Amino acid sequence: METGNSKRRGMANTLTREAFETPQGRRRAWRQLVLSDHGFLRAAYDNAHEVAQGVYRSAQPGPGRLATWRNRGVKTVLNLRGPRESGILFLEEEACANLGLNHIPFRVYSREAPSPAILHGARRLFAEVEKPFLMHCKSGADRVGLMAALYDFFVARKPLPAALKQLSLRYGHIRFGKTGVIDAAFEEYLRFAGERGIALDDVDAFFDWVDGPYDHEATKARFRSNWFGDLLTERVLNRE
Repeated sequence: METGNSKRRGMANTLTREAFETPQGRRRAWRQLVLSDHGFLRAAYDNAHEVAQGVYRSAQPGPGRLATWRNRGVKTVLNLRGPRESGILFLEEEACANLGLNHIPFRVYSREAPSPAILHGARRLFAEVEKPFLMHCKSGADRVGLMAALYDFFVARKPLPAALKQLSLRYGHIRFGKTGVIDAAFEEYLRFAGERGIALDDVDAFFDWVDGPYDHEATKARFRSNWFGDLLTERVLNRE
C-alpha cells in the first residue's frame, strides 16, 4: 500500500509531455531510461529472441536499439508497458516517429492472471499488426513471454504446452514468484481441457473457456508465490 509520502514522490517524479520538450525534461527522461529502468544493463543484454518469422521479443529498447531493429526490417513496435506516460515512453514514441516505425501501446500485466479483455485483445492485435514486429516489456521475461506464448498458440497454432515454453526461465520468467500467476491461469485451462478431452491446439475451445468458467480474479486470489520467488522478482530483479 502506498503511503502519502510515496504518492507525493511518485507525483513529483512524473514527467509530463510538456516538460519532456525542455532540455531538463529530456535529461530526466534519459536518466529514467538508463538508470531507474536499468537500461545500462540492457545495453549489454537485451533479452532479444525470435518468436516466429518476422516476430521478435525483447526487453525495453532504447532509441539506438530501435534503430537497429528498423535496420533489420522491423516495421512495428508493440509496447506491452502500455500508454502510461513516462520519459521512457516519450523517448520510445519519438524514436519510432523519427525511424518511421509504427508504435502500438498494449498494456499487459505481469502480476495478474490475464483477463478476457487482454486475451481477446491480443488475438485481434495479432490479426492486424503489420509484420515484422517487435514486442517488448521492461525485462523481456514475463509480459512479453505471455504475448509470445499467445502468438505461438493463436497464430502459429502450436499446442498450448509447446507455446508456453515462451514463459520459461530461459527468458528470465520466474514462475514461483508473483509473476507465476500467469502460469497458474494456463494450468487451470490445461486441467479443464484434459478432463474434457479438448485438443490443446484448439483456440476456439480456449476462448469458450475464457468467456465461460474462467475467472481471472479468482485465479489471482488462489495463487500463492513463495518467498524466494518474491525475493527474486520484487527485490533482486525489480520486475515491473
